[in-house]
Amino acid sequence: MPETTAAHVVIVGGGSAGAVLAARLSEDPARSVLLLEAGPSYPLDAIPPALLDANVVADPAHDWGYMARGNAAGPLVPTPRGKVLGGSSSVNATVAIRARAADLAKWAGYGVDGWSYEEVLPTFKQIENTPTGDDAFHGRTGPISVRQRSDEELTPSLLGFIEASVAHGFKRVHDFNGAEQNGADGYPVDVVDGVRQSTALAYLTAAVRARPNLTILGDVNVDRVLFDRKRATGVVAADGTEYRGDEVILSGGTYGSPAILLRSGVGPSADLSSLGIDMVADLPVGQRLHDQAFFNNAYALAPEYLEMTPAVGSLLWTASSEAIGDELDLHVTATHLLPGSYSPTGGAIVLAMSLVQPDSRGTLRLASRDPNEAPLIDNNYLATDRDFRRMLEGARLTRTIAANEAFAQFTAGEILPGDDVTDDDLPAYLSGNLAVYGHPTSTVPMGGSNDPWGVVDTLGAVNGLTGLRVVDASIMPEVPSTVTNLTTIMIAERIYQRAYGG
Repeated sequence: MPETTAAHVVIVGGGSAGAVLAARLSEDPARSVLLLEAGPSYPLDAIPPALLDANVVADPAHDWGYMARGNAAGPLVPTPRGKVLGGSSSVNATVAIRARAADLAKWAGYGVDGWSYEEVLPTFKQIENTPTGDDAFHGRTGPISVRQRSDEELTPSLLGFIEASVAHGFKRVHDFNGAEQNGADGYPVDVVDGVRQSTALAYLTAAVRARPNLTILGDVNVDRVLFDRKRATGVVAADGTEYRGDEVILSGGTYGSPAILLRSGVGPSADLSSLGIDMVADLPVGQRLHDQAFFNNAYALAPEYLEMTPAVGSLLWTASSEAIGDELDLHVTATHLLPGSYSPTGGAIVLAMSLVQPDSRGTLRLASRDPNEAPLIDNNYLATDRDFRRMLEGARLTRTIAANEAFAQFTAGEILPGDDVTDDDLPAYLSGNLAVYGHPTSTVPMGGSNDPWGVVDTLGAVNGLTGLRVVDASIMPEVPSTVTNLTTIMIAERIYQRAYGG
């Protein structure tokens, strides 16, 4: 007979949002909190080295193994997501950049309030500890340690990329989380002494884990939410075990949370009926997936410049010729994340380009009712002409900067696409060789009363239901023009403050 466990709050997913909520909600000793993580829940003294090493990204042993359709012209592409306590904060590239003011201003257009840059800046500061930057933008005592990559830390080729960008006419920024983002610099990262500061470390500290009112269970793959009419009463795992709670919070991420909702009968009625799932609420779950396409332009390092640590890195963040208003819609990232074995010299650097404010939207649907089967992810990249033109403009920009002597002196030839792919060939090559940047959002988006795509309100409560919230990157109405990790942590902190009086 399946076991039943009860708590005041059941949190599904121990990643960037779920770990934050578990730590914050369990601060009240009268509130029992149960955190369920689908992957392993390692004790602090037993975390595998790969999850601590800031130069290891998308560790296969702690990944969901998702594949996604990028676009019509390309094959299915790997879509890494962390399956371990700490979630993707345990396996990402450690970049610690916030959403811009212009990104957050767009959210207001969906009828949600409380998320302007001015309103969330105090929360961004609260979660951060960093010794650098202007006090007006930065926090000194928060749980997330953020460190700015200095010129001295960067490899010669990473610094050369910044200098080549400046030579091309871009500004040197110095602080992407400060007043200005348009330009080039080294990354801020959540790394201290080479150790990544995932939410599993930063929020689920030894003192937090020792709280008698907090239970953390690993290797629990949640199937669906349990309902009494329109009220959530708990969840049931794939093995049939029930976990009851006065409130359920889904923090399974942009793929996990909507999949659980759909299996629970919360989603588009046509999709549910096609799988024989009884409908609890007809809501547009999974219909507004928003992610950023990635294009890899890689170079062999010159034999005398083979340094590849740190792997991350440098960034050029700027606007395309078709950017609207304050948009900064192009990223060119310089990293050593391509193994040196791919290079004839034993060293490599990747100038990867992304369109970070795409118009195109994708979908997430269920392949079946089986909680062990991956959902169907369709990113629908470059589905508009404007998206394709901007992506191509960015791809050409990477090659232009790479040709500048400030960078070219550190390289020994192009690996990807390769010299045989001419500029005339680039459009066709681009279409067939897209990857994912790894910042999916908006499958369970916040929306106001007049937003036909809204699934949750401004505090993550699912429309028309009681006792059920979604708190993770899936509720962002649009993808920010950068990485999503810090913004996801901010969302969890801010919903805790506003919904629970924290």
